[in-house]
Amino acid sequence: MTSANSAPLTGTSPRWTRTPAVLAALSAVAVLAVAAAGLVAGRAVPASGVWDVLLGGGDPTARHVVLRLRLPRTLVALVAGASLGLAGTVLQSALRNPLAGPEVTGVTPGAVLGAVTATGLGLAGWESPAAVVTASCLGGFAGAGLLWLLAGREKGDPGQTAVHGVLVSAVLSGLTAMVLLVAPGELGSVVQWLVGSTEGRVWEHWNLLWPWAAVWAVAACALAAPLTLLRCGDEQASAAGLRTGRARIAALVCAVALTAGAVSAVGALGFVGLLVPHLAFALFGADLRAALPGAALLGAVVVGGADAAAQWLSQVLARVLETDRLSVPVGALTTCVGAALLLIVARRRSANEEWE
Repeated sequence: MTSANSAPLTGTSPRWTRTPAVLAALSAVAVLAVAAAGLVAGRAVPASGVWDVLLGGGDPTARHVVLRLRLPRTLVALVAGASLGLAGTVLQSALRNPLAGPEVTGVTPGAVLGAVTATGLGLAGWESPAAVVTASCLGGFAGAGLLWLLAGREKGDPGQTAVHGVLVSAVLSGLTAMVLLVAPGELGSVVQWLVGSTEGRVWEHWNLLWPWAAVWAVAACALAAPLTLLRCGDEQASAAGLRTGRARIAALVCAVALTAGAVSAVGALGFVGLLVPHLAFALFGADLRAALPGAALLGAVVVGGADAAAQWLSQVLARVLETDRLSVPVGALTTCVGAALLLIVARRRSANEEWE
């Protein structure tokens, strides 16, 4: 007779072997749901009109709105969210720091600084995605490099890394503000990068974003085994034969590239890269072979859902304020909701520590 306690040791329990697959399937369904919500959001074309267009019908105006405006905007939001979710999970695993999101490690502020500076110098613009990606990558790598230099020999210390990350992010944000003050007339549209917006995303942005995100997403998932060892600590990772320095640098390169691609497309979306990894680890567990793809799906759900919610909220506020057009940036929504969730998580953690 087999003991009940022996089931987990055999690895044959259907509950544990099928849970990641079920969660992934549910997450994929959620992605489709928020994509549908994004397509039907807006006043120009109702849901029935969107369905007609997707079936190959619809009048020219409806086809233009759905196929040239709403569809690329929705796709860009989903891929940008997936990139940020992956980037945050990679960073938190590589640095062993639950607060090591792209927003507070200098990566996102650096990418924004690069895009803003290139725009101010006339080298890039919101309508030239390729140049913005290049500038964002340079800025993101500069921010990550500055954090790397400041951390010194304490790169594996989560507390010191968090402190240095906040410092680097503050400095880079200050430099961005200085650039805006120097050339305010040339940077009117750059507010979209500072807050985060999906307005005006077209196929050109999608065609540039998805190959970039796909390449770096594959690279990030390929690092699942080294990242798992890094989460155990440098001593354990070194004992297992991992070159921690090289592995951490490779992980940071992936995280910066994913963040830069997302920032160049939609700007700085607050708290997405910080909170999505926590949700991924809570749902998919500590196994990064499942948590990394799960974080990508959850990031897509969060940003896609926030984009649809921002569009619906814009309609409601426009009616209440009796104005023809009012657009709520998706970054403002993710920042407000993310800040509230972060406060809840922090309070629960403090309460648990006091109870222990």
